[in-house]
Amino acid sequence: MSTATAIEPSLGELVGRARGHDPHAVATLVSAFQDRREPAGARRRAVMSALDGVTGRRDAVVIGITGAPGSGKSSLLARLTDELLRADAELALAVLAVDPSSPISGGALLGDRTRMRATTDPRLYFRSEAADAELGGLSPSSFQVCRLLSRLFDCVVVETVGIGQSEADIRQLADYVYLVLAPLGGDELQLMKAGIVEIPDAFIVNKSDEPSSGHTYRQLCSSLWLARPADGDTPPIFLTSARTGAGIGGLRAAIAGQIAGGPVADRAASDRYFFERWVKEEWGRAGLAHLRAALGGAGAALERTGDLDAAAREFAQSFRRAIGTRS
Repeated sequence: MSTATAIEPSLGELVGRARGHDPHAVATLVSAFQDRREPAGARRRAVMSALDGVTGRRDAVVIGITGAPGSGKSSLLARLTDELLRADAELALAVLAVDPSSPISGGALLGDRTRMRATTDPRLYFRSEAADAELGGLSPSSFQVCRLLSRLFDCVVVETVGIGQSEADIRQLADYVYLVLAPLGGDELQLMKAGIVEIPDAFIVNKSDEPSSGHTYRQLCSSLWLARPADGDTPPIFLTSARTGAGIGGLRAAIAGQIAGGPVADRAASDRYFFERWVKEEWGRAGLAHLRAALGGAGAALERTGDLDAAAREFAQSFRRAIGTRS
């Protein structure tokens, strides 16, 4: 019996309510996709099978919003999502905010939620995740949660915990990446040293109501030609203010156009990247070596099993057998 036909009625009903953007149903499914325990894989496969069976709906466009703490990402995002929903009565948005982790409890420090709470539109779903000391800008479960939300909403906005040389995973997840900069956030040399100007598709100089924003804008313009000499066209630079609303309309129009155009990222490449990342996190370098030597690599494992969680289950079983044989 296939996974699709074996899906229990309660789960089928839950998936149906989530497709209607019922916040409790969406939250329940998100929790399953955040669960890193091995038995949760079967439930995720059942959910994805039910969602993949829905015809006439494409995956959501994934927008990455990144930038250093204090650049105003959360306030900007609160205003931007409100503008997007106002402009399109049919649009449904999900926001996945990766917050810093508490050094004591390990939970998310929910700064983003305090800025987003004024939005009560039922077409907007908001979820915070703890970064859990990850260096990639995402949490360990961000990719899995994004897989789910992409099947339920028209656009998924992923706000990362920060940006730097080690925080480039968002490039592997999103269709488009926006880097938010605050005035006086550093000169052009610091931008190039951090490596951040190489990652985004577009830049946002936020807090444009501050006099120093013009100086930051000029510094950014002078950095791009040197840091990205292979680019045919200069990436767009938006000047915005979450406080006054200046420039929000232009940014909204650009993102609305990207949503209308549909996903552009290679989803298969993204699956391979995050599957390899999972293997390395859970099983280390020995696990990566086994994946490539015994299973033909991430691409072959995913193609053979047809599902991310099924590939993870196959790998775990194969690697445990190999360890047992050597011992």
